[in-house]
Amino acid sequence: MTEPTTTPLEPMPADWRRALAVVAHPDDLEYGCSAAIAAWTDEGREVAYLLATRGEAGIDTLEPARCGPLREREQRASAAVVGVSVVEFLDHRDGVVEYGTALRRDIAAAIRRHRPELVITLNHRDTWGGAVWNTPDHVAVGRATLDAAADAGNRWIFPELVGQGLEPWNGVRWVAVAGSGTPTHAVDATPGLERAVRSLLEHRTYIEALTDEDPETYVRGLLTRYAEETGERFGGGPAVAFELFTR
Repeated sequence: MTEPTTTPLEPMPADWRRALAVVAHPDDLEYGCSAAIAAWTDEGREVAYLLATRGEAGIDTLEPARCGPLREREQRASAAVVGVSVVEFLDHRDGVVEYGTALRRDIAAAIRRHRPELVITLNHRDTWGGAVWNTPDHVAVGRATLDAAADAGNRWIFPELVGQGLEPWNGVRWVAVAGSGTPTHAVDATPGLERAVRSLLEHRTYIEALTDEDPETYVRGLLTRYAEETGERFGGGPAVAFELFTR
């Protein structure tokens, strides 16, 4: 019987200077993507973060009024570990983010402000590539980000943004989806993996509520396993995978 073949992952494009990462919650980027971001900022590239919510509904033992500010602080500290200093929040409600024109407009406005060539987001599909169901917030934000990359370049969609000084930006060349069940490209995680571990550890309050395992043991084991599994399709070393959409 013939053994199934696995398609190798292609290297991510390197001819860009600015990226905007758009996700739903604090920690979304740290679960596997931040090793790539650390490598990019090391190379002098600019990366900014945009979060739709403050993650205020993410910890059962903390009411949202306390949880939101705490998770925002943890996210800013986490971003700093991988060289990201610009972290913005849209204040959509955690857990009930709705896909629609309001969300698309908010993301398009951010794309016009930051003018990235590369936009990064998280898996927008119903599952994580199998039987594990995705959350509505991830689906809504991922899908809206893909659409907003085009909205940002069309002056007749959300024309009110021009009145706010946000001229159209049609310079997004790619949208890279992390956590996809059908990745196409990857980035060598070797230079950034240790900082990715430290970056996720900054979300300590969330991690301690999530698992009884020692936080560092949990984080290091999880990120190393993901990176090594991806690396089997990318030259053998640890890697971060993306599904790349070209515009």
